[in-house]
Amino acid sequence: MIAGRTSPENYPALVLNADFRPLSYYPLSLWNWQDAVKAVFLDRVNIVAEYSHAVHSPSFEMSLPSVVSLKTYVRPALYPAFTRFNVFLRDRFSCQYCSSPDDLTFDHLVPRSKGGQTTWQNVVTACAPCNLKKGGKMPKAAGMIPAQSPFKPTVFDLHKNGRLFPPNYLHESWVDYLYWDSELEP
Repeated sequence: MIAGRTSPENYPALVLNADFRPLSYYPLSLWNWQDAVKAVFLDRVNIVAEYSHAVHSPSFEMSLPSVVSLKTYVRPALYPAFTRFNVFLRDRFSCQYCSSPDDLTFDHLVPRSKGGQTTWQNVVTACAPCNLKKGGKMPKAAGMIPAQSPFKPTVFDLHKNGRLFPPNYLHESWVDYLYWDSELEP
């Protein structure tokens, strides 16, 4: 590569399902340039938009895809996996006791010491100080009732919440396919 040129690593491709919706909002469904080019050559995607930057070999040149759509529709799962990140996303990255966005952990409403299980319906996002304060007590006994009752979210619930946290970088060619709405209630 010639010095002073921008590296291809700075050109991710937004990946859309066959219905032109992103596979995921948070994290945003992006492929690195190599995976996008490979998918084009394997005829798994359509190029929807391209960067002005190209990669080339001695006999071939190709503009890097900025938006690709899958040729085959991938049916999204209705319910997401139970993970720490997904609990935080469901609870909008804020402590359910004091609303702090800092030092997040998760808290079992019915403590594990009292038979509480690690399930969507028994876990909420809590900052470390609130989690420590509640300790092994039940919410009423600790005087700490979560702002939102825990629930098993759908993928659509997480996508809706993910739109509240747009990524730091959005290429102009992606904007027509992404729907971040500042009007959504926090």
